[in-house]
Amino acid sequence: MSASFHYWRVTVWNQHDLTSQSLTNEFFTAYPRSSGLLPPYSMNQTYMPHTSLIFRSWFEDEPNRWKGVWIGDNGDKPLYVRKSLHLDQKPARAIVFASGLGHFNFVCNGDPRAAHGHVLDPGWTNYHRTVQFVAYDVSGILKQGENVLGAHIGNGFYAGDQGDDRFFWPCYEDNTYVRYGNELCFFAEVHLFFDDGRRETITTGPDWKLMKSATTLANIYSSETKDLRAYPTGWDAPGFHEDDQWKNATPVTGPRGKLKYQSQPPVVLHETFEPISQAQLEHGTATFDFGQNMTTMVKLEVSGPAGAEIIVRFSETIGDDGKVLMPDPLFKQFEHGVFCKFTLAGDGIETWEPDFCFTAARYIQVEGVSLEEGKDLPLVHSITSRHVSSAARRLGYVKTDKEDVNALIKMCYWSFVSNLFSYHTDCPQIEKFGWLEVTHLLAPSTQYIRDVESLYTKILDDIVDAQEPNGLCPTMAPEIRYMCGPLHDTITWGGAVALLPEILRFYYGSTQTFEKLFEPCVRYMEYIRTKERVGGLIEHGLGDWGRDIAFGNNQANIETAIYYRCLRNIQRMAHELGKAESEKRFCEWADRIYSVYNEHLLVTDKTLHPYAFYTSRDQPGKQDRNMVAQAFALQFDLVPSEHIADVQRAFLADCGDSGNRIQAGEIGLKYLWNTLADVDRPDIVLEMARQEEHPSYMRFIRQGETTLNEFWQDACRSKSHDMLGTIYEWFYNAVLGLKPETEAYKTWTVKPPLKSEFNHVEGSVECPYGNIEIEYDRDEEGRDVTMKVTVPTSTTGFLLLPNDSSSVSIKRTQPGVESDPVTQTGARIRLRAGRYNLHLKP
Repeated sequence: MSASFHYWRVTVWNQHDLTSQSLTNEFFTAYPRSSGLLPPYSMNQTYMPHTSLIFRSWFEDEPNRWKGVWIGDNGDKPLYVRKSLHLDQKPARAIVFASGLGHFNFVCNGDPRAAHGHVLDPGWTNYHRTVQFVAYDVSGILKQGENVLGAHIGNGFYAGDQGDDRFFWPCYEDNTYVRYGNELCFFAEVHLFFDDGRRETITTGPDWKLMKSATTLANIYSSETKDLRAYPTGWDAPGFHEDDQWKNATPVTGPRGKLKYQSQPPVVLHETFEPISQAQLEHGTATFDFGQNMTTMVKLEVSGPAGAEIIVRFSETIGDDGKVLMPDPLFKQFEHGVFCKFTLAGDGIETWEPDFCFTAARYIQVEGVSLEEGKDLPLVHSITSRHVSSAARRLGYVKTDKEDVNALIKMCYWSFVSNLFSYHTDCPQIEKFGWLEVTHLLAPSTQYIRDVESLYTKILDDIVDAQEPNGLCPTMAPEIRYMCGPLHDTITWGGAVALLPEILRFYYGSTQTFEKLFEPCVRYMEYIRTKERVGGLIEHGLGDWGRDIAFGNNQANIETAIYYRCLRNIQRMAHELGKAESEKRFCEWADRIYSVYNEHLLVTDKTLHPYAFYTSRDQPGKQDRNMVAQAFALQFDLVPSEHIADVQRAFLADCGDSGNRIQAGEIGLKYLWNTLADVDRPDIVLEMARQEEHPSYMRFIRQGETTLNEFWQDACRSKSHDMLGTIYEWFYNAVLGLKPETEAYKTWTVKPPLKSEFNHVEGSVECPYGNIEIEYDRDEEGRDVTMKVTVPTSTTGFLLLPNDSSSVSIKRTQPGVESDPVTQTGARIRLRAGRYNLHLKP
């Protein structure tokens, strides 16, 4: 039955037929027809009874259709919506389905538990195609007697609002900004279950009340305006008197998109930071340094006279004068035109926090205040920076005995978590767009620290929603602004449609997306085939974006390799789905691209170099040999087996010729680290990372940065980009040594970092079967090497040693079980489920 509870538990039998049973679990279902609000209120039989026959089909399956309607005030400014209801009996269970666009904060009886910690509900989607709804369990909040349900609704991307004095991006050339809709709206269904078996459903409609919010501007780019004098204290709780400002809600058309449950983790507040320093720069201007750049929703406590206006500015950089600074002159609007402003009510210590916006910031500048009493200005009592991000659970960590490396690991971590919301954002400060290249480039890194399976599954839905009739998958999803040329059409971005399903299969064992994504993937490949050159090369996109800022090099190497990988992935999808003809077709298609790739890019005559290598087509008629070309061919299995050693040699030669400096943009960077891991050269990785001048990770750290910059620059416009963070994968694979071998870590390998400078490494990853733990120790002389390894149940770990004569003493350390050490010899040692102490003789 729709909209009802279902219960289940698991029973396990062992080999002796002894059973173990889980606790009872439950889930609550929505409607099978949860694809839209049908029918629109304006066509309800109440108003148009003569349409009853036409709309009969909408009512024939009454238990399985949505009954609520979208409500609003026909305006685009934030508003409060409330419903006071009297219950004769406390319900045993109560579930609320709700959505509000652009974002909404759900309230019930003034209890902060009602929203379960969510902020920025629902997730951002293409609202013309999909609108997410959220479920809240308020069983413990509703009571007998008067109750209040409601929401505070703001703009988000749905109906973006520039205001009179702020900046909003994206804008069209005529300075009008992009919108999905022009009316803020809300709907809810409340399902009440009583002990006597009764069930009641309460829905939104014209009997709900609303009024304009005290927040008069809610701009997603961290620009809000709020007058605390106008805040209707207690509006979200019983006992509140609705004055004449509260009007009956108006049923509105609402968005065009189909309703889907918000299946990805919600956005929530995480760690709270206090300032590490503060300063009164001048009369009325105070700045606060929180020591960590991150996505934030600030909380500020101030006291002052009624009517006093306070401005809050956010920045990742400060200037020599200590004030917030946007280093890039092309983006000065983020310094001057992005700010929050609130007006005090004069009621003692007052609290302000943003309702519907977030940004990335290390520094907060507050204007119109003092840090000391007696200055005839409002007084700041406290300020905190609250990290906001996806609630996706944390899975692992890695730590070494080198402080600069640990600082880089931390920098990558904060860059990643500051870009995970209801989508994988490009940067949380400037664009906030869903550029797609980071999704597949960083998925192998991100899955070590956060469970992103459901988030990336939602991103695939976004890509399908964004796909164009000709099959093109654009560079971003959701697509808020139509870009042009390669900024709209680049396979390294759009190819995520075929790359992410395989990533989900490999890391999570999940193939649920295959059926849904197969046809969109086929359509995209059909589109890309129209872009082939010289029989199969693709070279119309952005190339290795981010090298020398935006230097489109290695297009044929990169884009054709991505094309090839997409084709192989679709071949696998066809196999899993039992589509034999399609599997054969895509196998032959991929084989053709393999041949064309090597025909045009592989140089085997050994006249220029004494080994085979791959050239780019950047300069027609001239052969080059750069590290990105070699890395892509190696990592995408495009090198004929007889040439692999040569191409690895060519790769290392180019590293040496560059002085072990990074010669890659954001696309090539991942495969550079992957190749250096394969050839076991941690020394080159660390030398590249530690260069004095850019490109260099450690230069970021020496400059005081705590997150990754967008480009290899000191004065960079954006300093919370994660696209350069693919080295994080190398820390797990080549330093901790952990690498999944088969899907969902059913088998995995651990390769001790014997050739590295590290004498101590520790870390863990919670894989789908349990927690993998690894600790590596080596004495200063490098002779005594020990490890501790935990292998989860239902997985097999393999210890990789240098050669067949290597040996290891293995002692199992299960609690309460003593076992004698066993010595094994070989390059690949099996470790079954359990805990082990290992003594290596490599």
